[in-house]
Amino acid sequence: MSEILDRVNSTEDLKKLNISEKKELAEDIRKLIINTVSKTGGHLASNLGVVELTIAIHSVFNSPKDKIIWDVRTSKLRS
Repeated sequence: MSEILDRVNSTEDLKKLNISEKKELAEDIRKLIINTVSKTGGHLASNLGVVELTIAIHSVFNSPKDKIIWDVRTSKLRS
């Protein structure tokens, strides 16, 4: 793991990072996801697609006090 990833253990830690550190954190998280999924199997796209979004949400909101709900419902197209 990187120095940045090792330093972030809470939302308070995340909020202390500057923009370039948050970008580095996002890169490190993506590498960790790719390494993990390549060993265990699974889906990459959705996980990789929300890295920056998750960092941004946790930087702005006060979790766990502010509840964050991820809705993954799918809808079927009807013709």
